[in-house]
Parts: sequence; C-alpha cells; structure tokens
Amino acid sequence: MPLTLPEDFGNTPKRELKIPEGMNKLLMQVCCAPCCGAVLECFKYHNISPTLFFYNPNIHPRNEYEKRRDELIELAKLLGFDYIIPEYDPKPWFAKVKGLEKEPERGARCSVCFGDRMLATAMYAKQHGFSHFTTTLATSRWKNKKQVDAAGIAAQEATGVPYWSEDWRREGLVTRRYELVKEFNFYNQLYCGCIYSRDNNATRTADAAIKSIKGPATKDISMSATAMGESCSCSEDMCHC
Repeated sequence: MPLTLPEDFGNTPKRELKIPEGMNKLLMQVCCAPCCGAVLECFKYHNISPTLFFYNPNIHPRNEYEKRRDELIELAKLLGFDYIIPEYDPKPWFAKVKGLEKEPERGARCSVCFGDRMLATAMYAKQHGFSHFTTTLATSRWKNKKQVDAAGIAAQEATGVPYWSEDWRREGLVTRRYELVKEFNFYNQLYCGCIYSRDNNATRTADAAIKSIKGPATKDISMSATAMGESCSCSEDMCHC
C-alpha cells in the first residue's frame, strides 16, 4: 500500500532546534523510514532540507534491504527530500565484523558497524561539498547514542566534516516517532538489520520459550536461526542468507 501523508504531519513536538554554525548543506545517513519519520517532520517544520544517504550494507538478506530501501525512497519522494542510494555491497561489511557475530546489541559489533557507516557518510559529504553530516541511527531505543556519537566524531576527525550530534530522541520525538510509524503504516521490522541481530534475537526468543516448558525433555532442546537452516555464506561476489 502506498504511503500517504498523515493529516497531522507537521505537528512536531520539537519547536526549537539549535542549528550548527555554518551549516548550509546537510547529509543525513538514514537507516529506515520508521527511524526517519519524526526527524524529517522536524526538519520540515524548521525549513531544513537534508539529503538522505541510505548507506546500510549491514542490512541482510537482500530482500530485507530492498524493503527498507524502497520504503525510504517512497517517504523521501512524498516529503520532497533528495536522497542517495549507494550500491549495495555487504561483503566488506561482513569482513569487518568477522569474529563479532555473537556480540549482543550495543556491543562491539555495533561499534564497528556504526564506524563503517559514519565514515562512509562523512567521506561522501567531503567529496560532494556538504558542510555537515548527521544520522538517524540513534533514534531507535535499541541503539546506544554514545556509540553512535563516538563513530560520528571519529568520522569527523578522519574527514574534517563536522558531525551534528543532535539527540533526535528528546523533546517528545520518541513518542512522535511511534505515532508516525502507525500513521504511515510503515513496514514492520523485526530486527535492527544485520543477520546476527536477527539470529541472536531468534535464539533469545527460543531460549525464553524453552525455559517456560516443564519436563526433562527440555534439556536437549536448542534453537537458533542458523540451526533452522537460515545460515549465511559469502562468495566472491555476494553474501547469501
């Protein structure tokens, strides 16, 4: 079903926004439409027109990536924001997080992932004349803003492009985020994006279910997405999951 603009769109709770000095061209790394809704509404209210940069090689498998990409494009068109979609190539990302597959959410794997995405965003910003960059990554309650900001600052130091570290969760934006998710009827995402978060979540869910079962047979029960045949392998050209 096509996205339609909610009747109350524009009613952002964030009526005051301190814009960084000298900002005239903003590149915003975006992870998905649900994380963008309240932030883009806020930008509309304050007459800020960022270019949306959908760089997310962590999202897997490909059909999941395409669902999130296509919905983001539809939202950007609906709201009149420019967007950039780099080529999807997950193989380098898998190489960077090798050995961190079992890390929990907000662990070392997330730090590496954020670092990769923020550096790519800052490099693109530098190469194409953007004065600043920011991200919607920390809008999710599953993400650690300090981790995201550390990656943004490291990318700033590496490129010289200022990172705008505004907290897009404060001043009512979290509540507004979830209101807009329902009003837009965004695609229901069941994990953050990478298959390791998906598999770890499946394992936790299965373990919780197993613990609720009484009886001796439960001691031999185990389950994970990988055990159920949802494994991932990378060839020279692509990662298949």
